[in-house]
Amino acid sequence: MSDVQPSLSLADSGSSTLRPFTRLLAASGLLFLLYAIVGQPTFQAMTSIVISVFLLGAAAVVHVTGADRVRPGVRHILQSWSGRGFGLGTVLLLTSAAGAGESKPVLFFWTGIVLFAVTGLGMIRDRYRIAHDPTLKDGVYHNSLVSRGAAGWLLGIVFTGFYILIYWFPESLEGLIRSTDSLAQWMRGRPSDQWFMYGLFYSMAVLIMGVRAFYRYRHDRYQLMKTGSVVFFQLIIAFILPNILILFDKPEFYFSYFWPLKWTYLWPGEYGFGWILRDGGRLGVFMVFWGAMLTFIATPILTYFYGKRWYCSWVCGCGGLAETLGDPFRHLSDYSEKSWKIERWLVYGSLAVIILATGIIWVNSALEGAILGRFSDGVARTYGFFIGSIWAGVIGVGFYPLMGTRVWCRFGCPMAAVLGILQKYFSRFRITTNGGQCISCGNCSVYCEMGIDVRAYAQKGENIVRASCVGCGICSTVCPRGVLKLENGPRKGRAAKSISF
Repeated sequence: MSDVQPSLSLADSGSSTLRPFTRLLAASGLLFLLYAIVGQPTFQAMTSIVISVFLLGAAAVVHVTGADRVRPGVRHILQSWSGRGFGLGTVLLLTSAAGAGESKPVLFFWTGIVLFAVTGLGMIRDRYRIAHDPTLKDGVYHNSLVSRGAAGWLLGIVFTGFYILIYWFPESLEGLIRSTDSLAQWMRGRPSDQWFMYGLFYSMAVLIMGVRAFYRYRHDRYQLMKTGSVVFFQLIIAFILPNILILFDKPEFYFSYFWPLKWTYLWPGEYGFGWILRDGGRLGVFMVFWGAMLTFIATPILTYFYGKRWYCSWVCGCGGLAETLGDPFRHLSDYSEKSWKIERWLVYGSLAVIILATGIIWVNSALEGAILGRFSDGVARTYGFFIGSIWAGVIGVGFYPLMGTRVWCRFGCPMAAVLGILQKYFSRFRITTNGGQCISCGNCSVYCEMGIDVRAYAQKGENIVRASCVGCGICSTVCPRGVLKLENGPRKGRAAKSISF
């Protein structure tokens, strides 16, 4: 008889504890305290102290709260050689961050990366090979990491702290940045910086967790195609190609982003396509043409036929991270009426702000600063700071373990707002429902990362035509009765009843 609990079961999932996890945290914390004592030049004392304090604090919290309580099936995976190798790889990466990677990148950083990736993939294979139904979140309420427990809060602090360091204190990550110099020199012909290092980790997260999605949703063709698409666009289009452009002294251009998400691509002068035209030559002209075509022509056409899913779930790097790294946290999205109201105010407010900012900068450029002077500079910096950095980065990803995935997509992305309006009123896309087959299990609503109460629509037999739906298809995947289907059909009658916006 299987020891795997039913999806979202409230039954006790095992009282055994993973004491080696607590011991690993404590031992690692003491190790980095030793690094701090050893000091320069091999290790950065301050960075080592910060890592040590965090690891020792995490060990204490996990021990006191019992956050290391896991199901027997998962425990044996974490205590296997894959689990131990994963822990060793993590320690090597942290050692590299403490400064050792700068002088010995192969020993610490790259060995840690390989161990982390290979053994992590082994753990993923073992986890979903023994799962009764890999699409369901077995025993999720007993997993501290994905139920806002102590481990989840710790992970949220790690994510949020990493983004704060990346944006405002990159010197504290000098060990990791210098560890990637060899790859940066090979890919783009110049030393690494925090953004190259960040792009590497971002792409690795999408790739490794994309493999997890392949394992978990291996019986669903739509999910396999969607996952393959986001991995391709992030790894090739958003990471490798921009760095190759730099290698050939061309502007660093991201072909999978455009206005209003990549707002500067529609701005004049040095803030936007002015530098692309100046430094890119003929290729720069194509880049500007590409961005304009995607913004004004491709977006409405593709959204008409496929809804916003063509971009939000298949192309966008933010959506790609949400669909892969964020998948374990999708059930944390709030689908209350209050959350929906806040979502509408914020996401359309963000769109209004970027439209206003774009208009101000264009007017100021046309007048050559005669009236507004340097005011447009402040507009650009302010939008980039609050929306681009704090909203999209620190909150958008850092709060995955607390507010669910798609935090940025739901509450802040202006591109999602544009696509949502088109999808709501001008698209052929809908999710059809068969209310007579619905058993009200609630899987669809729980798994909806956009906070849509899918079950309410299914129970009434209404098609789902919502501006916020990204067409990820998970609601259909986890439905045990085949009630939900993603379809593109005639616009007439696509919503059985009047659906509030």
